[in-house]
Amino acid sequence: MGLNKKIAIPLTVVVLAVVVGSWLYKSGKLQKMAGWSKGDGTAKQEATSKPLYTCAMHPFIIKDTPGSCPICGMQLIKKITQVETATAQTPEQKKQADMLGHVSLSPTQRVMANVATVTVAKQPFSKEIAATGIVQFDQARQAKVTAWVAGRIDKLNVNTVGSYVSKGKPVAEVYSPDLVSAQQEFLLALKSREQFKNSTIQSIAQGGEGLVGSARQRLKLMGVKDAQIAALEKGGEPNIRIPIYTPLSGVVIEKLVQEGQYVNLGDPLFAIADLSSVWVEVEVYENEFPFVKLGQAVSITSQSYPGKPFNGRVSFIYPFLDPKTRTVKVRVQLANPGLKLKPDMFVNALIKSPLGPTLAVPASAVMDTGKRQIVWVEVEAGMFEPRDVQVGARVGDNVQIISGLSSGEKVAATGGYLIDSESQLKGGGGAHEGMPGMKMDDKKGAAPAAPAAPAKKGGPLDMGDMKM
Repeated sequence: MGLNKKIAIPLTVVVLAVVVGSWLYKSGKLQKMAGWSKGDGTAKQEATSKPLYTCAMHPFIIKDTPGSCPICGMQLIKKITQVETATAQTPEQKKQADMLGHVSLSPTQRVMANVATVTVAKQPFSKEIAATGIVQFDQARQAKVTAWVAGRIDKLNVNTVGSYVSKGKPVAEVYSPDLVSAQQEFLLALKSREQFKNSTIQSIAQGGEGLVGSARQRLKLMGVKDAQIAALEKGGEPNIRIPIYTPLSGVVIEKLVQEGQYVNLGDPLFAIADLSSVWVEVEVYENEFPFVKLGQAVSITSQSYPGKPFNGRVSFIYPFLDPKTRTVKVRVQLANPGLKLKPDMFVNALIKSPLGPTLAVPASAVMDTGKRQIVWVEVEAGMFEPRDVQVGARVGDNVQIISGLSSGEKVAATGGYLIDSESQLKGGGGAHEGMPGMKMDDKKGAAPAAPAAPAKKGGPLDMGDMKM
């Protein structure tokens, strides 16, 4: 009997507690006691606290009434709670929420942080493509000296490679029996013309002139010049050795015969190249060659002549790509004063591709996080907001802005990383929001840094009514 009482009493207490709890839950009194209310079938904590006010620059300062910040003097804004953020916001609340991503700096702070702004404006912009190249012969200025008749090289006026030859001076003298016979035929045709021209028969008189013309044409086909034919006609004696001339002035790049050597008709004797103008074949990567156009200016520099660029222009773009190097060859033609550029010399090329007037800012104003490019725009005096931009080509210290900015806006050219750090301190996220290695929250993004410790009561700042 005593054992039953010991079991019955606790059991009765538990049953009474369950009944009372069930009644309180159904009547809603339990939620009210705990500060919860039921709505939409889901219990939410009631926001019963009074509105609080904070500083956008110093978020650790919290007051019960609106006013100004005791540190920077900015107007306090209403602190938005998590419940207000989750529910629909009024335009004013949305504006205040956006203000949390802004950073305000006093004139003193701007000087200390070395923050300088520049105005976004359109300016002429050119993409610079750096590439390497090799100096080549100008193929339009190359020629070969060949034997117009079969014979023996009796004399060479040029004996070494690299010698300079002139178009008006002979490079060799050749003895050819066929050429001697052709000269004798020409002299005989001249005598026949003199005999036939006094004939009363017109056909005979014209026949003598035809013989001279045929003999003259044969000598020309053997490479004899008009001046040499005139000298032959005046002298009346065939020349045993006939000089050979080069078709252009230039440098001997190949010597193929020796003195006393017999050659056949068409055999090459010398190779000549005019180096007063050369080509540079530049290799441009496939992601850059669309910017290269015919006629663009190119600056060529060589290690042999530091600080002395050679200026040329794009004359041809090859219609195929090298599958091994993934480059396209671009031909640059330029003058070569003093023959300073030698064939097969390695050089550096800088191709300037004009992009026209475009928006540009200093490269130091753009913060590249890897996935985003951010600039800090001064929306008001001393107040900056982050702005996503799309950047293009970079030339020197400036970078092209494709989208995200408008002409006339001011951006922070220096001190952008310090502004971003300040945004991180106030919980605005900044440019590096969501970057690897940062502590993340499911709803708030990157966790803000710990707030600065407030000044002690009784100090130079009145913080007695602040809630930290």
